[in-house]
Amino acid sequence: MTDLLTTRQVQSLLQVDRTTIYRMVEGGQLPAVRVGKQWRFARTEVERWLAAHHRHAGAAVEASMQARGPGARLLDSPERPDAEGELPALLPGACAQSIQDAFAELLGVTMVLTDMEGRPVTRISNPCGFFEVLLNGRQDGLQHCIRTWQLMAGNVVLEPRFAPSEMGLLCARGLIRVGATLKGMVVIGGIAPEQWPPTAEQAGKLAELFGIEPAAIVANSDAVFRLDRKSQEHALRFVQRIADIFAQMIRDRQEMASGHPG
Repeated sequence: MTDLLTTRQVQSLLQVDRTTIYRMVEGGQLPAVRVGKQWRFARTEVERWLAAHHRHAGAAVEASMQARGPGARLLDSPERPDAEGELPALLPGACAQSIQDAFAELLGVTMVLTDMEGRPVTRISNPCGFFEVLLNGRQDGLQHCIRTWQLMAGNVVLEPRFAPSEMGLLCARGLIRVGATLKGMVVIGGIAPEQWPPTAEQAGKLAELFGIEPAAIVANSDAVFRLDRKSQEHALRFVQRIADIFAQMIRDRQEMASGHPG
């Protein structure tokens, strides 16, 4: 499990005040995600940041933030709930679905948008046959996917990386970030890992987990997406770019609604 740090712990490590921590997150200088109503930081990411910036990092950042003046916007307090709206209300549904469908087909992967609770907010695009067999239209099957997506949302490492889902297939996510708030994720998946198809023992466990016959696992194990290393790296680069497109769509809609285009 990822070792998560509180804001207070990061303050102690960096030797800066709480306001500076929030400003560092807002400026994209320190990776963090909201867990409930509070910010959390991956210890490995904070230590990597410290190694890159050495001992003078905190003082340099604090000086930079002070130069912005007293009018610089701060993050919302971590004790306050996010009041900026939920992802389904922020995106134009039909347009978002069309963009997602197109990218899923172009990259040759399964794709879905979720909120930061792992709940899907779009229809799943380009599902592989193995995925469809395991779900088979059942809501309880989808819950297995949602659990995987929830774990991905709780991983504060910002760089997209592949990890196995409960189905045994590889998946990764890009973060939809609006200002200092993570609004959701673009999740790609349906990709066979290096060791595929599953062994007889693995197929039996999957069959039990998803409530289907082991024979169905074996019969459909080839109905997955097979991406070589280069194609996987290509997909990882694009998943965050796709998330950034959705983030820009949200910002544009907010600016239009406010009457103050950027």
